[in-house]
This record gives sequence, structure tokens and C-alpha cells, in this order.
Amino acid sequence: MDVLDNPAKRGRAMIAQLRQSQIYRDYEQAFREATGLPLSLRPLDALDLPHHGDPRQGPFCALMARNNHTCAECLRLLRKVEQEARNGPCSLKCFAGLWDSAVPIRVGENLVAFLQTGQVFLHQPAQGQFAKVADQLARRGAQLDLRAVEEAYFQTRVVARRQYASVLRLLAVFAQHLASFGNQIMVREEHAEPPVISRARVYIAEHQDDDLTLAQVAQAVNTSACYFCKMFKKATGMTFTDYLARVRVEKVKNLLLNPHKRVSEAAFETGFQSLSQFNRVFRKLEGCSPSAYREQLHAVVSAH
Repeated sequence: MDVLDNPAKRGRAMIAQLRQSQIYRDYEQAFREATGLPLSLRPLDALDLPHHGDPRQGPFCALMARNNHTCAECLRLLRKVEQEARNGPCSLKCFAGLWDSAVPIRVGENLVAFLQTGQVFLHQPAQGQFAKVADQLARRGAQLDLRAVEEAYFQTRVVARRQYASVLRLLAVFAQHLASFGNQIMVREEHAEPPVISRARVYIAEHQDDDLTLAQVAQAVNTSACYFCKMFKKATGMTFTDYLARVRVEKVKNLLLNPHKRVSEAAFETGFQSLSQFNRVFRKLEGCSPSAYREQLHAVVSAH
């Protein structure tokens, strides 16, 4: 199977480019310095722990990663976080009370990667809480120096719930930027686009809020509607209608990052002519309703 037909392989190839990009390196450095938290950009179904070697890796999690029993437990949690984060940001708490989070990155219709952070407490742990953790470690057969484990446990970063929710909100915004950049990479690699299609993309981006038709775009790039329709589908792999819907939905998703923006306002601002049409298209592309997407985006941290 060609790498471009396999989402997991596509993710690994694309991540190699994203990690080398200036936008990612600048954000990664700023994120770590501003939050003190680890950050990882991971492809689908990665087999290793995400923050190994990260200068911001939590001391307790670093110890857990060295033991086969607890390392397996950490991997199971991360698999669960990633599974539940396929449709939106997700945070889960591990057996020791630390939180880990994942934010999905989609390129086109495909989920290709996650931004991951965490290894934090959302409240200061008590001594009795560690006693329960030590008991669970013993029952799991973990051979660890409990004094070192306890010291590392209480050195773990504590972040207020509201502050952590804001951190994840920033990651969701950055994921949108990486998705846009990933789309550019995909288009550049998959299609040696004719200039007319490149001009059409620019025109659509500039006029997506209007009641745009294929005939208008064809006229703007000086081709017949019939010829443009065939060429556009061949170059992009999508019909004009599907492409325009996707462009509009991506803009809606950016607008919904603003908690004060109504879903209906976002729909009409991006060119959808009716709410029923908007809801149908959004659900088809994202797998959930706009309201559900917003809830996933802004309620990334919930009480256990």
C-alpha cells in the first residue's frame, strides 16, 4: 500500500516534516518555557511513551517508565487517551492520580497525529494518596525504591484545573495551525497542481464566505465550468462542493475556539446558507454535531 493511502504511515512521514518546521520548533520551545510541561507530537499507534527524554518529563513518570509493570500501565492509559481523543481533545487520570492529555491533528479526512502533554496533578496530593499508590505498585509487582518514588511523586507539577484547561485550549489552537500546515504539505506532495487550480484555491479562500458557485470560480480563473469541474476533481480528489464545504468547516472550527461565538453565527459567517445544511455537512466531516465538537473542545478537563 502506498504511504499516501495509509493514515498511520502518512502521519509518520508528515510528522517528520512538521517537527522540523520553524512553526513547531518555536511553539514547542515557548510551550515548555511558559507551562513547564512536556510536549510531544506523536503519530498514530506509536509504540513508545511520548515524553521519554523530554527535559520537562515528570520525575514520577520517568521512574514509572523504567519498570516493565508500570510502563505497561502507562502505555495502556496513553492508548485509551488517544482512542478517546480521536474526535476531540481528551484528558484521563492514571492510577496514581496524574493527568495526561491528547489533542488530535487531522489532515483532510484523516487523523494523523496527536499533540500530547500532561504528567500533572490538578490538586496537591496528600500523604494518604501516596500510600494507596505504593500499595498498588506493590500489587502490580513493581520493584522500585519507594523512597525515591515518594520523593518523585511529591515533586510532580501541580497545575490548577482552570489553568490546565487553558493550556489544552492553546494546544487545540496550535493543532489547527499544524493541521493547516499539514494540508499544505499533503497538497504539495500529492498534486503537482496546474496554475489554474492554485488560483482557484486562492479565490475560494478569499470568497468562501459568499454564496459561491462552481461557475463563479471557473469564470474567475478563465475556464469553462465543465472543464474546471473535471480538472478540480482530478487535482484535489474532491468535488468543488465537497472542497468548499471542507474549507468552510475548517473556518467554523477556528471560530468555535471563541467560547462567546454562537454556532449559528459561525455557520453563517463562513458562507453556509442554512443551519440544517451546516449541521449536516459538519456532522458528515467531523463525525459529530457542532455543539458536541464545541463541548469536546472546551471541556477537555472534567472532574473524575
